[in-house]
Amino acid sequence: MTTKLRKRKPVDDWFGESILPGETKEVALAIGESYSSMTVRIPIQIQRAEKEGPVVFVTAALHGDEINGTGAIRELIQDPTFKLTSGTVILVPVLNLLGFDRFDRYLPDRRDLNRSFPGSMKGSLASRMARIIFDEIVSRCDYGIDLHTAAIRRTNYPNVRGDLSNPKVRKLAKAFGIEVILNGKGPVGSFRREATKAGCPTIIMEGGEVWKVEPGIVKSATKGVKNVLRSLNMLAGEYEPPAFQMTIETSKWIRADHGGFMQFHISPGDLVVKGQPLITNTTLLGREHKTLKAPFDGIVIGMTSLPAIGPGEAVCNLGKLPDGFNPEELTKTRFNKDGLGQQVSDDLSSNMMTHEPPQVG
Repeated sequence: MTTKLRKRKPVDDWFGESILPGETKEVALAIGESYSSMTVRIPIQIQRAEKEGPVVFVTAALHGDEINGTGAIRELIQDPTFKLTSGTVILVPVLNLLGFDRFDRYLPDRRDLNRSFPGSMKGSLASRMARIIFDEIVSRCDYGIDLHTAAIRRTNYPNVRGDLSNPKVRKLAKAFGIEVILNGKGPVGSFRREATKAGCPTIIMEGGEVWKVEPGIVKSATKGVKNVLRSLNMLAGEYEPPAFQMTIETSKWIRADHGGFMQFHISPGDLVVKGQPLITNTTLLGREHKTLKAPFDGIVIGMTSLPAIGPGEAVCNLGKLPDGFNPEELTKTRFNKDGLGQQVSDDLSSNMMTHEPPQVG
């Protein structure tokens, strides 16, 4: 069933502010109240070009501790060359302000805002906030981009996710211009799933860790947003392609069989062949328990950033390479192009120690 959106407001009316073609304004959207009864307002910048065109939202910190996207949107806002040629862009550095103020993924009632859409004005705090976001932001837009990071104690190599069965979502995902696209609708109640269902095709980018603004991730995000806007004829400039691009239909979390201290043999973004060692689990005194190996040719989408592990806990998220993609050739392509992908992989691995795999025989 399609979620019903509220009828669009007049195009010159933006949260009570009049914004005419060619204007850029900072506005604030009342999203709820604090425990002290103060109105909570999220800051937003709206850019309108002289020429009419699509309306696109770019949001971050839907989970309040995921602030790489906040850094990326701030870069766009502060970039004097970021000027639309047509259409309108809604830039929201922090959606979940109540979580952001507490350095927390969740809202004060411990609910996940990203499982609460499309929301209801008679529901929980999360549900009411979700409804306001839907009515005031999503209902105005033709397309959406939502920026995320991995959850706590994990890191993600940059990837775009969306429901590729929707042709408009597929176009956005490919246009974003990073190496890895994951196909999927997203969890029930998630922002991108419900926005897409309601007629606003939306993708998310995942990259990096919580509580950080990482230069390579910010660069990946800003490049991607600009690429999407260029694909919609909203921004001047040339499309910036990745070294390669693949669509991942299957991914698998590799899990530890033993508790202990891990020796990593991989980094985020690494391309691996079937049977390649991923991690070796050891005791605190260095005695080896077991080496986990890749079950298929893949790319390391995500990893734990904590080397201490318990049985059954996730070590890395491995995306299965599509037919025709060779890990060794892709690695050469990435190096030869001297592109952003290798820079990001190097950056993300700088806070974890990697080891040569154990010798066999």
